[in-house]
Amino acid sequence: MSRTVRILAVDDSKSTLEVLKRNLVPAGYEVFTCGRVDEAVALLEDLVIDLVITDYRMPAASGLDLIKHVRANLPDVEIMMITGYPSIPGAVEAIKDGAGEYLAKPFTTEELLSSVGRIVERLQRRRVLASADTPPDNFGIIGTSPEMELVFQRIGKAAASDANVLINGESGTGKELVARAVHYNSDRRTASFVPVNCTAIPDSLVESELFGHVKGAFTGAKESRAGFFEVANGGSIFLDEIGDASPTMQAKLLRVLQSKEFCKVGSSIVKTVDVRILAATHKDLRRMVGEGSFREDLFYRINVIDINVPPLSEREDDILVLINHFLAEFSRAMHREPPTISDEALHAMRRFDWPGNVRELENLIQRLVVIVDHDTIEITDLPEAMRFSLPREGSVNRTLEEVELEHIRNVLVMTGDNKTRAAEILGINRKTLREKLKRFEGMAGQGE
Repeated sequence: MSRTVRILAVDDSKSTLEVLKRNLVPAGYEVFTCGRVDEAVALLEDLVIDLVITDYRMPAASGLDLIKHVRANLPDVEIMMITGYPSIPGAVEAIKDGAGEYLAKPFTTEELLSSVGRIVERLQRRRVLASADTPPDNFGIIGTSPEMELVFQRIGKAAASDANVLINGESGTGKELVARAVHYNSDRRTASFVPVNCTAIPDSLVESELFGHVKGAFTGAKESRAGFFEVANGGSIFLDEIGDASPTMQAKLLRVLQSKEFCKVGSSIVKTVDVRILAATHKDLRRMVGEGSFREDLFYRINVIDINVPPLSEREDDILVLINHFLAEFSRAMHREPPTISDEALHAMRRFDWPGNVRELENLIQRLVVIVDHDTIEITDLPEAMRFSLPREGSVNRTLEEVELEHIRNVLVMTGDNKTRAAEILGINRKTLREKLKRFEGMAGQGE
């Protein structure tokens, strides 16, 4: 959510209100308090509140009365019930009347923050998925997270200049989209944008592909042909995965970048070229320069402005926006109403690592829209590796089962959910793998 989450805590115990405020404010929430239901109703008329935390038993009117009022008049507000008199019937009644969480006193700080966190996540999911399917226009790239805002700022600065740009990012993060955004928002927008896959050109064809050739220059050259640089003259050339360029290609690129001149294969006529370089890589070029596998002089030629595109795992706020966009896009193509996605399925998607990044998410949503016939996509519709995923914590505060589950999940991702191959890699038989996945599914269900 773009603004601070506002919480209204309602309890006739001042000490409980103090505990709530003392724990929630440092966690980044804005907290308002009152001791009676009628006071809470009045505050709700004047304030925009995201979550109401209410005690169960209070003088005059109870927490259940407040829950019913909120549900009837403020359907978008989330509710959590707390009580010092825990009972199964009371919990059932509170949930039935609309409370999203039920917390018994005394509760720990961890329990409180965990419950509030789950509610805020549901609130965020609901609001994003209920919003228009077209996100704000940021150079045609979907993303509203702080991480992507930095990317948009860099694109704006790069587009305003004519300097060469190096775009870094994992596979599937949208590096070509960034390159196109720079080109089509620059003064070169009316000229060509020419993408070149540096991994697809063998050394024997590098010079011909980059600079072109004349008729008869070599066997099979039946007619003259323009190269990538000639086609891109006046515009931009996008060197995709330049970290995979061979030493031969690196040398040819450096020469044309230094001199702004080239000759077609089989010709002695020197042509001058005005091209902006937009390069992209998923590799660490600085490390490669240190190792001697990438030319230092070429690196500094292309790395005038750098743009780092974050992986999807670091853009959690964007996952819901992207899901919403792809659902609408592929549903239109299939001439069907966009299916809804259950809270459990959305939660699994948000905590998944997305090794394939946005491209993997796009492919998943397309598959779900095509294959799932029912109106709601459930967690059982997701790939197994995603259903059993756990968040990476980067610490030792995990059980052996959690570590084992993460490793199994990673192997399943690597093998494309091929359980036979995964079992071989793990050193167990397929039956044992099935049993482990079944047990982990039970763990995931308990953790929701």
